[in-house]
Amino acid sequence: MKTGRNFELHDGKLGAAITVRVTPRMARNEITEIMNDGTVKIRLTAPPVEGRANQGLIEFLAEILGVRPAKIEIISGLTARDKIVTVMDISPEDLQARILQHLS
Repeated sequence: MKTGRNFELHDGKLGAAITVRVTPRMARNEITEIMNDGTVKIRLTAPPVEGRANQGLIEFLAEILGVRPAKIEIISGLTARDKIVTVMDISPEDLQARILQHLS
């Protein structure tokens, strides 16, 4: 039955999403910059082999954001430097504040 109304379905989870650019194999894990387009540049010690950099990114973000790693998901860019990451149970404002707190 057609209702004539467009709508989107969602799962009702609350959270935020960020775009990150990862540089693996660095001396330490750190947030180095917020680019003009809002992308967060992150350096990781983990190598980009067998998903280790992705796991390192999730663990690093969980630590600095104060959420469990299970609440973080890479939804785009698993094999790329640029990724879209969602974080459940955090508001966009809290996510931004915590990122800015850890900016090197």
